Amino acid sequence: MKSKKAVKGQFGYIKKQQRTVTARTVFLFGLSLAILGMGIWSTGSNKNLLTVVAVLGCLPASKSAVNMIMFLRAKGCSEKVREEAGRFDAGLTKLYDMVFTSYDKNYQVSHMVIKGHVVCGYTEDGKCDVKACEKHLDTLLKQGGCKGVTVKIYTELDAYCRGLENLGKQEQEPLPEEILENLLAVAL
Repeated sequence: MKSKKAVKGQFGYIKKQQRTVTARTVFLFGLSLAILGMGIWSTGSNKNLLTVVAVLGCLPASKSAVNMIMFLRAKGCSEKVREEAGRFDAGLTKLYDMVFTSYDKNYQVSHMVIKGHVVCGYTEDGKCDVKACEKHLDTLLKQGGCKGVTVKIYTELDAYCRGLENLGKQEQEPLPEEILENLLAVAL
């Protein structure tokens, strides 16, 4: 059975990316080491063209390592939050495992919904500065051309579920696609 490709915004995206990026990083560094070893074995010295190739091979490996570190630090949505929020998110556009980065901090939003021009999210990260996260997302959405968007991030699951229930009762508005596209574009 083929494994599904991890799609940003779906449940389990972070865990799948952690495995994929770690395997890619190990492979790339291993390939560079193998090329270096072949060069030393074939010439008896590290002063050869294969050493240059091995060193240049460390560039994509290092880029992959940075990506790996970012994903390994991220935590995805827990099964508990998925089940609890899932009871109230019917009819709403939902996103999971969203990590937003800024120059100062990273904001991990486990579950997020969009309805009309309202974006609500729940973070399981107790250290998350909710006000800064809301301001950061509001700024990113405005820069992306989304005007009049309300962003609310919750830290208490019960309050978040009540917010989802109230949001679900509101009149159905068409989803502005640019909000979804902007959120997916700026997330890790």
